[in-house]
Formats: sequence, structure tokens, C-alpha cells
Amino acid sequence: MNTMTPLSGLFLLGSCIAAIAAVGCVFEISSGQPDLGMQNTSIILGISIPLTALFFFAAVRDARANMK
Repeated sequence: MNTMTPLSGLFLLGSCIAAIAAVGCVFEISSGQPDLGMQNTSIILGISIPLTALFFFAAVRDARANMK
């Protein structure tokens, strides 16, 4: 049974992009000299971590709502 809708797919895409941004920020910060600067990279990291979780849970909620 396919429960994935276009909306849940978009939420998953957003979650993946935010997770990739978070991992990239961690690597940039660990290098000691982030290309965008420490402050900007930290801000992006701080935003991307909750967005990853938010988009993922929204995708799961949308998929479960369409299982009925």
C-alpha cells in the first residue's frame, strides 16, 4: 500500500536538505575555519537541526493520515 503523498514527499525532501545542511555545518565548524564564518555557520546549524525533525515528523503524520 502506497501511503506517500506529494505533500509528504515534499516534507521528506525538506528534511533531507536540512539534514545535509546540518552535517555540512558540523564538518565546516570542525575544520576550524568555516567558509561562511563561525557565526553564520552556527546559525544555519541551529536552524537546520529542528527543521530536519519538524519536516520528518510532518511527513510521517501526513503519511499516517492518508493510510485510512
